[in-house]
Amino acid sequence: MKRLIRFSKFFLPAMIISSTIIVLGLIGYFTKGFNLGVDFQAGINETIQLAYPAGEVSFTGKGNAELTVSETQLMLVFSGAEAQKRTVALDYKSYPTLADIKAALGKETGISVKLSEGSDALPSSSIVPTYQGNTLLSVNPVKLYRAPINDSERFASIDIVREALKPLGQVSVQTINPVTSQRYLVRVRDDGKNPQFTTMIPQTIRQLIEDKVGKDRVVVVKTDYVGPRYSQTLGQQSAWLVLVTLLLILLYSTIRFKIEYALGAVLAIMHDALIMVAFIVWTRMEFNTTTIAAILTILGYSINDTIVQFDRVREERKIHPSERFVDVLDRALTLTLGRSVITTLTTMLAVLALFLFTTGSIKDFALALLIGMTSGVYSTIFIASAFVLMWENRRAGKERKQAKLQKDVPDKAPGKAPAGV
Repeated sequence: MKRLIRFSKFFLPAMIISSTIIVLGLIGYFTKGFNLGVDFQAGINETIQLAYPAGEVSFTGKGNAELTVSETQLMLVFSGAEAQKRTVALDYKSYPTLADIKAALGKETGISVKLSEGSDALPSSSIVPTYQGNTLLSVNPVKLYRAPINDSERFASIDIVREALKPLGQVSVQTINPVTSQRYLVRVRDDGKNPQFTTMIPQTIRQLIEDKVGKDRVVVVKTDYVGPRYSQTLGQQSAWLVLVTLLLILLYSTIRFKIEYALGAVLAIMHDALIMVAFIVWTRMEFNTTTIAAILTILGYSINDTIVQFDRVREERKIHPSERFVDVLDRALTLTLGRSVITTLTTMLAVLALFLFTTGSIKDFALALLIGMTSGVYSTIFIASAFVLMWENRRAGKERKQAKLQKDVPDKAPGKAPAGV
């Protein structure tokens, strides 16, 4: 057998370190709280893009005409009782410039296109998509916008947007990659004091930014609103979900092992959850539904590692029933250390790829998994195993004490007279 590693010598220092981190996390939670995402707080979640006016499109024909702009094409749908229902799709590969788009649309009856000065030769792929839905054309022109085509055309930054929105108070602004698109995610929390919040705040956001960067340079890409009741319900359901997960793991571990092993396993995954709380609080990572998914994934990963370790402890105890439990435990942890490290590092390679090559909530999800998997291996060795050792030592102490008491009691069998009588 390879050299035995005395993990048990480090149980006490490890518990002190873990307790310190958890206490700091709880202090941070009660003083700072989570950086709640839009899922867990009532408010507006609005995606805006700062762009240049590219032109105007109007319709004076019969029936209805709806214009949709996507990342790859511009689509025009004609409908109505007085018009033939048909669809015109202009993909940007076939119509590479705005002038080509204008010429193609100009052939349609009733459609009028007017481009901004100097926009004819610009690429059609620079047109900002209409994520808010179809745009119904009429005699009143509908504006088209285009994104900056190079760095020299960029006229805004996240600092400028934050500065413009200062009058709204505490506002969260994040850049949506690529940076060159000048697209930002703006979050404004609803404290329930303004009954006109849903209608007034989006208009205010647009007006404040236009005052800073210029008129007709703000495109509202998407607007989401989360009500107070929904956010509160989602928070409660998330808490119950984690609690039920812990109870089911406790039940499973109790059926498979003894109660001390089950309690040790649950204590280890509670440790991992609290470590994640400390990490999320102090790094100000956004706490949203993706974070909940990461925590539940970590709990599942951690309990799997703990079950493997405890299986080996049980096997070693059957093989060496006369040895001290601490020696059995150290041997089992030593034998499974290589498996735990290799499995964790292999999984981390995939998660690391997500962390390095993605952005937004997926990047946060990957970072949470990296921290959680490291904590999971640590807690299996130094938290779950330490608890089981403490339980076994306490039981062995009680047995020794009981045996000593029985040995000290004089033999008073019934019917036997005391000596010397």
